[in-house]
Amino acid sequence: MIEVEDLIGLVRAYNPNTDAGLIRAAYAFGLEAHEGQFRSSGEPYFTHPIEVAALLTEVKLDDATIITALLHDTIEDTGASYKEVAEKFGEEIAGLVDGVTKLTNLELSSVETAQAENFRKLLLAMSKDVRVLLVKLADRLHNMRTIKHMRPEKQRKKAHETMEIYAPLAGRVGMQYIREELEDLCFAVLNPEARNSIMRRFLTLRAETGDLIPVIIEDIKTALAKCDVEAQVTGREKRPYSIWRKMEETGHGFHRLSDIYGFRIITKSERDAYVALGAVHQRWKAIPGRFKDYISQPKTNGYRSIQTTVSGRDAKRVEVQIRTREMHIVAESGVAAHWSYRNGERFANPFAVDPFHWLRGLIDGFESAENPNEYLEHVKLEMFQDQVFCFTPKGAVINLPRGATPIDFAYAIHTRIGDSCVGAKIDGKRVPLWTRLRNGQSVNIIRAESQRPQPSWEDMVVTGRAKSAIRRSLREENKAAHIRLGTEIARVALGKIGKKATDKALATAAKNMGIASKDELLAQIGTTQITGNDLAMALYPELLKKTDVKADKTTTEVVGLKPGQSHIAAKCCQPLPGERIVGIMVRGRGVVVHTIDCDALVEYENDQDSWIDLRWTEGMSEADHFTTLEIIMANDAGVLGRICTLIGEHNANIADIHFTERKPDFYRILIDLQVRDVEHLMHIRTAIEADPDIASVVRHRNPTADR
Repeated sequence: MIEVEDLIGLVRAYNPNTDAGLIRAAYAFGLEAHEGQFRSSGEPYFTHPIEVAALLTEVKLDDATIITALLHDTIEDTGASYKEVAEKFGEEIAGLVDGVTKLTNLELSSVETAQAENFRKLLLAMSKDVRVLLVKLADRLHNMRTIKHMRPEKQRKKAHETMEIYAPLAGRVGMQYIREELEDLCFAVLNPEARNSIMRRFLTLRAETGDLIPVIIEDIKTALAKCDVEAQVTGREKRPYSIWRKMEETGHGFHRLSDIYGFRIITKSERDAYVALGAVHQRWKAIPGRFKDYISQPKTNGYRSIQTTVSGRDAKRVEVQIRTREMHIVAESGVAAHWSYRNGERFANPFAVDPFHWLRGLIDGFESAENPNEYLEHVKLEMFQDQVFCFTPKGAVINLPRGATPIDFAYAIHTRIGDSCVGAKIDGKRVPLWTRLRNGQSVNIIRAESQRPQPSWEDMVVTGRAKSAIRRSLREENKAAHIRLGTEIARVALGKIGKKATDKALATAAKNMGIASKDELLAQIGTTQITGNDLAMALYPELLKKTDVKADKTTTEVVGLKPGQSHIAAKCCQPLPGERIVGIMVRGRGVVVHTIDCDALVEYENDQDSWIDLRWTEGMSEADHFTTLEIIMANDAGVLGRICTLIGEHNANIADIHFTERKPDFYRILIDLQVRDVEHLMHIRTAIEADPDIASVVRHRNPTADR
């Protein structure tokens, strides 16, 4: 365990004016508070807060953050209170400790809706003081380093949460070294075989070629010396997870990946950085498309660097980053650069960005999302994707995720511009709206006030803001159509239990279901967020139960049963009068009637004693036999309404409608029907197939439905 004086020494190395007495007091307070507590490894629990504090000294953070690290689990895991911490160490530190405690208590890997809401709370907590996040990231890094002592299922849960939330957060606030290590530690938990495979290939490569890193470093130093550039040059192998991700993205095997080495040139000035770039490109051949100048166009987290890939010694591709010392500090520590020290004094790094700016942007994004899941999608898209920088015709810079299209660009300027977008010009040339933007392009959006977002746009865009705006506009545009369709579904659903879909009934159902209005209820039914069965259950649950009991029974007589024997129709094949049938005696259920070609009968092949020869009685039956049609239909207004009308005209009832697949051009739906017999069903199928907007109509079977 790190002793208090050793910890103070780490702080004093960059901040000679540190309040050593306050750090000693916090150390003693934490040690006493965690007395008798142990980690999964068997070590005293207080070793963890000390290691977290030591990690934060690596990015030269202030006394308040170091002390917060020492105390970050006291309010949560010990008898210490906020008031006690505030009295001993001040309101600033107590507030930071409380913020970290709240982050720790959020179950970020819970179900999706709760996860989205908790993520919003996490961002709100961080927006008050970003140092809360810095402590939490160091806390998670140490926990991941020692994760092997946890149970396997808990390891996987923590690794998933870290990979999905904390690693990209670390990258987005500029702490790349933490992001890379977190990703690699998660990789070791989630896919150990893949990681071990890459490590073995690294060993094989070293055995074949020797250690190339010091050799290439000397080559770079020689090239720089010829240009009179003084610089620090370092190199390393890329982390296994970085290699694995590149293999996944390119589809190449390890042997085809050439840029597995990374080198860094730290210069004294920005001028020297560009001179160094020229020296590298003169010495080695630059790889086309692999040059990025983040000095002239910094990333939103303050990252500045020139990145280039060259064909180096023995034609091995190597990635080279070139930046100044100040840029390097921001590149390594991100927002932590705001608390950096130089020569024992806090100094303002000219390249450090406002640590609250990005967080404010994400929180503002929450306001534009209509539900928590959309918000979480927006946040994840913003965090995971790299950026491109494009220009408006007036020269303003628009930052977008890589893969963004002109539609994303339009919505990034203003929602009104996105909604009215009809075309785009890139560098003066008209291009399709699905074109992927590249760095440095000038984009001019062509608008028409009568234009409205199209359903196909949602598959073209990548930003959460654009997706949210498109969905909201489409919902508003289609609401009237959804209400009409919902009205028809409600009429059918209530009609089958002998009730009418009156305004009073619908208003009562909306109130019972916690929905704002009758129209909103009908719209949700029309978009299948709520089924007709849900509506009936909200109004007449007892009637529905009676109907459901009846639904399993066929009113048409079945010949071949013994007196008193009951039977039900199998849900897997949904037999109809007119089809050849067989009965299977099932304990506890009676006789289950299947069609003779039902795939589920394979299960009973070796149990012939359970089989009963059955047939339907002759004559007309009632329309009370359930079956399901699978329909692929064009995604156009009115198509589903026409289908419902056709079914009604054929004197069949719609029991329910399920959307199983939604695409920009076609929908796949399942419609549960009540029909008389197989001939009745065939007439309905033929009528639906005749509609020009119907791609296919087939009878849906589910062999596992009865299991």
